[in-house]
Amino acid sequence: MHELSVTVGLVDMITERVPSDLRVTRVAVEIGRLSGVMTDPVRFCFDLVAAGTPLEGACLDVTEPPGHGRCRRCGSDVALPDLLTPCPCGSHEIDLTGGEQVRITAVEVEPARPAAVGEESARQAGSRQAG
Repeated sequence: MHELSVTVGLVDMITERVPSDLRVTRVAVEIGRLSGVMTDPVRFCFDLVAAGTPLEGACLDVTEPPGHGRCRRCGSDVALPDLLTPCPCGSHEIDLTGGEQVRITAVEVEPARPAAVGEESARQAGSRQAG
């Protein structure tokens, strides 16, 4: 399941670039339909991978741009729902022009909320009881 490693990579890239005084509220990514990355597992893995990072609790918006290509035989621009679809002229000699990307398109942040005094006291009391 390489979607887990893709998700780890996305979270790591953002975490490395977001200052520690900010928390991420939303991440938008494009995962092209011809990228070989399945979007549902990425969505599933995101909350698990983001836990304990500035992305914890962030909303993940995924768009799936369709595949496109240009036929070498007839020169047509063709929509490609998958990599096995031929050009309407019958040729499979198609250069891909879209739909392979996996990229972060937006990251929204807000100031990190300092723990409220009551929350911090409860957390400290809980750690003393656990220890």
